Amino acid sequence: MASLQLTWLEPDSPFPEVTQALAEPAGLLAAGADLSIPRLRAAYTQGIFPWFSQDEPPLWWSPDPRMVLKCDALHLSHSLNKRLRQIAKAQQAENFDVVVKVDTAFAAVLRGCARPAQGGQPGTWITEEMQLAYQAWHLVGQVHSIETWINDALVGGLYGVSIGKMFFGESMFSHSTDASKIALAHLVWFLNRQQVGWIDCQMQTSHLASMGAGAVPREQFLAHVQRYTAEPDIAWASGWLDHEGVLHPQVRVSR
Repeated sequence: MASLQLTWLEPDSPFPEVTQALAEPAGLLAAGADLSIPRLRAAYTQGIFPWFSQDEPPLWWSPDPRMVLKCDALHLSHSLNKRLRQIAKAQQAENFDVVVKVDTAFAAVLRGCARPAQGGQPGTWITEEMQLAYQAWHLVGQVHSIETWINDALVGGLYGVSIGKMFFGESMFSHSTDASKIALAHLVWFLNRQQVGWIDCQMQTSHLASMGAGAVPREQFLAHVQRYTAEPDIAWASGWLDHEGVLHPQVRVSR
């Protein structure tokens, strides 16, 4: 059998079928094109995402299997669950020293995710070109940041793409113990309320596996994406998330 060759994309080229992705490196499908919003949206709705380093052309991936966190399978360790209960109890007493916000510091979250990673989490692939592309997509309302703040300082969070009833997680960072996990837990609670069942995690990592993420066959993943990205977009707003996943439009602070 002849080996598959990597497809080069011109600006107006459609993506090839994801079954043409290479076995090595696993999931690499195509190179080239641009990071325009129409191109990115077309990619995500077909189960494809960009991932490349500085001074490389855009590289497009569709791995098999695909890492997914099913929102009803979220796993919280005993210590994390205890901390989340403490945060919720404090907020009920009008103490917002720790709060998870949405879309209040998107550019800062991007920069946090782009810094050299610790603990094995990738980060350096978020080049300036990638940051500019996702900031533009954020401005039209389909890319969002979930941010953990402690004493008015941004200490961790994540960002991702929201299309229909599907959320595609991109990257996370943490400068304080469990900061990114606190953000992810609040995101899951919010998505559950919006009837969003899956978070795409792209690549397999032990960090996400510890919170309940697992691998699904690409064919199953694509069927889910095609169905749920066709749904109307869910409602997002700048604000803060409580322990029930309610997005409050005004950010609360303890003062």
